[in-house]
Amino acid sequence: MIAYLRGKLVHKEPTHVVIDVGGVGYQASISLNTFSEIKDQENILLATYLHVREDAHLLYGFSSEAEKALFLNLISVNGVGPNTAMVMLSSLPPAELKAAILREDAATLQAVKGIGGKTAQRLILELRDKLRKASPDGGATLSGAQGNTLRQEALTALVTLGISRSSAEASIDGILRKSGNTISLEDLVKQALKNA
Repeated sequence: MIAYLRGKLVHKEPTHVVIDVGGVGYQASISLNTFSEIKDQENILLATYLHVREDAHLLYGFSSEAEKALFLNLISVNGVGPNTAMVMLSSLPPAELKAAILREDAATLQAVKGIGGKTAQRLILELRDKLRKASPDGGATLSGAQGNTLRQEALTALVTLGISRSSAEASIDGILRKSGNTISLEDLVKQALKNA
């Protein structure tokens, strides 16, 4: 699995980029959201997902781990493939798309090309609880994607270490409220282990 690409942006279009990583050019499909986020950066870091089919290996790139996580949630729904998920992420900003699912707004989802009534209902039914559990506060304790990523990485580490998800979330949120944006991932996990 290719988790991310860090390198020189050599070609950019609204649907894909080519990144030179150590002399090898990787082409990754991107959403319009990612296209606008990377602007005119020369050296970039994209979170990636490698989709393997019988006839192709397709790489998808994301400007943030939060967008990648939403993409992975979308493709977990029966009837939503990677291309449909990219269309959804291009049609609506990730925060808006997530909010539409959480508030059960089928009309907003159906406004996306290729999403019918049944698919919109399936997305809501299968993802609403999963998205609520993933970030009940929407990552509001920290600014932007960095806060969401720090919180999510710490939560993943604690759950992997055998701490219950609810206990880990409560501990992490308490520490983040006190420390704000200044704590490292390592310190956050250490403190949360003491409190959990």
